[in-house]
Amino acid sequence: MIIPVTARTKPVIIIGGGQSGLAAAHAALTARLRPVVLQAGSEPLGSWPDYYDSLTLFSPARYSDLPGMPFDGDPDRYPRRDEVTTYLSRYAHTVDVDIRTRTRVTAVHPRRDGGYLVHTDTGDEIAAAGVVAASGSFGNPYLPRLPGQDDYAGDVRHVAQYRRPEMYAGKRVIVVGAGNSAVQVAYEIAAHARVTLATREPVRFLPQRLGGRDLHHWLRVTGADRLPRRILTRLVRHAAVLDTGVYRDALACGLLSRRDMFTAFAPDGVIWADGTPEPVDAVIFATGYRPDLAYLTPLGALDQGAPRQVGGISTTHPGLVYLGLEFQRSFASNTLRGVGRDATHVMTALAAHLSGRPRRGRQRRADAVSRTGHGAQR
Repeated sequence: MIIPVTARTKPVIIIGGGQSGLAAAHAALTARLRPVVLQAGSEPLGSWPDYYDSLTLFSPARYSDLPGMPFDGDPDRYPRRDEVTTYLSRYAHTVDVDIRTRTRVTAVHPRRDGGYLVHTDTGDEIAAAGVVAASGSFGNPYLPRLPGQDDYAGDVRHVAQYRRPEMYAGKRVIVVGAGNSAVQVAYEIAAHARVTLATREPVRFLPQRLGGRDLHHWLRVTGADRLPRRILTRLVRHAAVLDTGVYRDALACGLLSRRDMFTAFAPDGVIWADGTPEPVDAVIFATGYRPDLAYLTPLGALDQGAPRQVGGISTTHPGLVYLGLEFQRSFASNTLRGVGRDATHVMTALAAHLSGRPRRGRQRRADAVSRTGHGAQR
C-alpha cells in the first residue's frame, strides 16, 4: 500500500526510533516539520534493551540526556542500561509525533518529484519529502575473520550478543578489544572465569574524575566535547578507557591479563603472536560496529557501506540526512549527550532544503566533497 504525503505538510521519514531517531523527531518539530518515525522493534528504544545487562553509562546522568528532558534522580549517578530504556520510553511519550513500531525499512528509492519512497517489511511504500537515516550501527556489529576461525570448536561472539558473565563460570575466556566495552565486560567476567584482554596495543586509561569532578564536566566547559574529528585526532592519538582505578588495578594485580592480539584460531583455542597455542573456551570480540544503512543501497548513497556525507548532510542526495554516526560532527555525536546537537544541525538543514532555501555555502562544500569522493566516515 502506498501511503502518500503531501508537499504542503513537508513530512520527513525518520528511520530508527532509538536515541538518534527521538532526538531527530524533537528537532523536526522545532524546525516546523512533520516527522514520522519508523522503528523496527516493538518499542521506540533503539538497541538499548539488547545491550548487556550490566552496561553502565560512562557519563553521569546530568550529561546524558536528550533535548528537553533531563534524567530523574541523582544527576551525578551513572545510569545503567535499564534506566536508559525507561528514560527513552518516557521521552518517546513526551514527543508528540507519529511513531510506528514493528516497521523495518527495507529500501529507500528516489521519487521523480524529488522526494523518496520508503519501503517497509510490512509491505507499505511511504512517500516522503525527506529521509533521516537514524538507525545507528548496533544492528551491524563488526566481527573480524581470522585464520582457523571456522574450525574453532569454542564459542565465538561479538559483544553485541553478550548478556551476563555467569555463563562463563570456570572457563578460559579472551575478550578482544581495548575500548570501554571490552574492558568493562572483561572485568565483570573475571569474577567468574580466567580472562585475558587481547589487544594490538597496550590499554590506555583516562581518569573518570579530575579535580573532584567527572571528566565530562571538563569536556563540556572546555568545549572538547564539540571538537570535530580532524582536530580531536591531533590532540588524542589513541583510544582510552575511562577508569576510576578499578580496571588499572585489575590488570596490575593479575585479575585481568593482557596479551598482544592472537593471529589465528586453533580447533581448541588460539595461537598467540609468538606462535604459542593455548586452549580457550570462548572468545568475545568487542571490535565495534559499522553503519547499519543497507536500506540506502538502492539510492547509491553509500561508499562500501559508509554514508557519503559531511556533518550528517548527504553529499549525494538532497533531502537525505544522517544521525548517530560515530564522529559525525564531534566526539559525542553518537552518544545521548551529543546527538541532540547534531539533530538540530541536520534538521535545520533539511528544513531549509524543503522550504527551497538551501544553505548555499554548505551545499557548495558538500558538492565538492561528493566530487572528490571524500567525506565518508568510518
